[in-house]
Amino acid sequence: MEKNTKILLVDDESEFIEDMQAKLLAKGWQVLTAGNRLQAEEVARHEKPDLVILGTIMPRGDAFRLHQWLKQNPNFREVPLIVVDAPPEKRLIKGWRMDEGLKLEAEQYLIKPVESDSVVAWAEKFLDKTLRKIKVLVVDDHAVVREGICALLNLQKDMEVIGEAVDGRDAIDKAQRLTPNVAVMDIVMPVMSGLEATKRITEECPETKVLILTQYDEEENMFVAKQVGAYGFIAKSAASSDLLTGIRTVGEGRYFPRSFAYVSANWPEGLDKNK
Repeated sequence: MEKNTKILLVDDESEFIEDMQAKLLAKGWQVLTAGNRLQAEEVARHEKPDLVILGTIMPRGDAFRLHQWLKQNPNFREVPLIVVDAPPEKRLIKGWRMDEGLKLEAEQYLIKPVESDSVVAWAEKFLDKTLRKIKVLVVDDHAVVREGICALLNLQKDMEVIGEAVDGRDAIDKAQRLTPNVAVMDIVMPVMSGLEATKRITEECPETKVLILTQYDEEENMFVAKQVGAYGFIAKSAASSDLLTGIRTVGEGRYFPRSFAYVSANWPEGLDKNK
């Protein structure tokens, strides 16, 4: 995990701040602190934290307002959030109201008193997921297409292009040597097609999930992807809008699009959709 990771710790109780700060610093992370909502917003704007621990602040309701500000701001919407609510005896003074809790969008909700080690463990879990880079292999026989995809992926904080391949055989070789998390695979290529390469990669490199780029319609996409063991497919006409979501979804071991999960589970083996 990156050692320049920034944690924003928001709370107005000095004992909680000091205890949490010591444990977070021991992990090698940079700790930013704030004692109220406005200060937290100011720090977040200038520092862009990788994770926020939102404890108890006054007046009551400000923790919820800060939570809303973070989740409605496109710069922070995807930043993991751990909420630490007030203990029952202080709930009426600085705790979350029931109507606020029903709108909670945090990765974890805890209640004081809470062990700082437990909070740190949850922080590690969420940071490991958000800071992990998805290793991508781009496979297409057209250099212009590869360059365009690579340029887009290289702009993403959570993605790393670790190789390019010009045909199916080259893709198999690169998958075996580089062990990517995701292979973005064209279908029509010389030497060996993307479909044959996908089948081989699925069998020989199970840690690599294949996302197929295709010209086919949706029904054919699902059938073809299911037959060769791919985890998803994207029509080339929609690649610019769906590619990043598809890579992230497949990189987590989930099917893309979502309907493909149903197809994969329920499409009978050997079914010929044309019959």
